[in-house]
Amino acid sequence: MTIALWCVLVAALLPLVLTAVAKYGHEAGIHRLNRKPREFQAQLTGYRARAHWAHLNSIEAFPPFAAAVLTAQMLHAPQGRIDLLALLFIGLRLVYAGFYLADRAPLRSLTWFLGLLCVVGLFVVAALG
Repeated sequence: MTIALWCVLVAALLPLVLTAVAKYGHEAGIHRLNRKPREFQAQLTGYRARAHWAHLNSIEAFPPFAAAVLTAQMLHAPQGRIDLLALLFIGLRLVYAGFYLADRAPLRSLTWFLGLLCVVGLFVVAALG
């Protein structure tokens, strides 16, 4: 299995990590957190709310990234370039999450955009072969 495909798995698991950050250590207890999760999440504040929002954005970012990796591999683009862009995407998504938790909106937006460029780059690499 390629590095890029492992990155797809990491990208798929990242939203779960972020939702755990939103819930971890909350005084409500796990039973209450999971009984009505949408209501619970709507009441989050501070870094917990930002972790939830980063979780939602990670879900949104996953399909284009996974499609880009699979497309690039299906079209036999150079594997080294695919792996590099996939690793860069994952690194940027981790930094993005950190900036989201730290409430650093301009830096968060910059890393989001750079991650988007990685996705576009994967499609370009696929198109150029």
